[in-house]
Amino acid sequence: MRVMAFGTYDTTVHPRVGILIEGLRRHGIEVVTCNVPLGHMDAGPMVPPPSTHPGIPRQRIRHARCIAELVAKARRAPRPDVVIVGYQGRLDIQIARRLFPGVPLVLDHLESVDDVADRLGHAAQAELRKVDRIEQAAIAAARLILVDTEEHRRVLAPPQRDRAVVVPIGAAPMWFDAGRAADRRVPAPEGPLVDTPAERAGERAADLESDFRPGEDLRVISVGLYSPVQGAPVIGAALSRLDGYPITVTMIGRGLQAQRTKDLVGPNAPRVTWRTWVPEAELPRLVAAHDVCLGVFGTGAKALRLVPNKVFQGAAAGCAVLTSDTAPQRRLLGAAGLFVPAGDSDALADALRRLAQHPPEVARLRAAAVALARERFVPEAVVEPLVERLREIVDKGAR
Repeated sequence: MRVMAFGTYDTTVHPRVGILIEGLRRHGIEVVTCNVPLGHMDAGPMVPPPSTHPGIPRQRIRHARCIAELVAKARRAPRPDVVIVGYQGRLDIQIARRLFPGVPLVLDHLESVDDVADRLGHAAQAELRKVDRIEQAAIAAARLILVDTEEHRRVLAPPQRDRAVVVPIGAAPMWFDAGRAADRRVPAPEGPLVDTPAERAGERAADLESDFRPGEDLRVISVGLYSPVQGAPVIGAALSRLDGYPITVTMIGRGLQAQRTKDLVGPNAPRVTWRTWVPEAELPRLVAAHDVCLGVFGTGAKALRLVPNKVFQGAAAGCAVLTSDTAPQRRLLGAAGLFVPAGDSDALADALRRLAQHPPEVARLRAAAVALARERFVPEAVVEPLVERLREIVDKGAR
């Protein structure tokens, strides 16, 4: 089977497609890439803020140039058995349909137009709804639709759900590498894992607990866009209630609610470091240097349906994961996560205070998270449902 990863996706901005590619290759599947990154204005903490904001005409010119280069690359590439169109590929899939007639198309549909509106705020909703027809056409063109949670699959119209497969986001190898570099006593596994997550968690918890010293601060990190989905103001309000506790916090990102979050933190917070962005190569190592990685705390529809990148990445890097108590996150993490009600800054502050006072519990959560991640969040594990469906599609076409 030859699979082509196609489109204007950018793995430095949205790592999802890179994880899919790595996972498929680890299953012995040939993957060729046909990619011209477009880049996005919502690039988040791994891409420097733009010095200028190009207008709509410039964006359209840039997009046209990317498409022209993408078409030229596709015409030189070997014919694939399946084409996977990367995230935000609503237009890309129509180009792939014309370039590869008869080839099954897979759309990585992590975010609907309604989800984008929820993420960017109500001001963007009217404009984004104009894209709805494009989105529906993209879904119709796909033989297979990739979503990241069962909740996102249920949002699809009933006829579309049968064509959808749930593939968790997972974490790229560099996050696991950062976790192992931060804790040399946990060697990289060789071959298939034969011990259980609980056994590995118990061994690692003992090591981590011995690392804590009396008076040492709890190191907390939050990474992501300051958007309604993330619930960053909930974090800001929680931090304002932690005065006097041994906690240091790193806040990384930018977005609509950044200033509001800073205002909510106010003067009565622990030591907080604010960073707008961190280079992609440095972010995993920085996260791995912390004890707790915060997830999402928004209360909107999208926030209740997703498991964000940072939950997978934080666990892979060896952090305890503290996030909102939503169905997909609790189902994914189970006992390896710590949960508070979505939107509840008081509960988040209480959870951080408890962790700061109980190092053994932090060690247990860190160990459980990394053990789970190394079994279920690695690329080859998250793509297993996709591999099964791809083989069905290709075998059916061969017959």
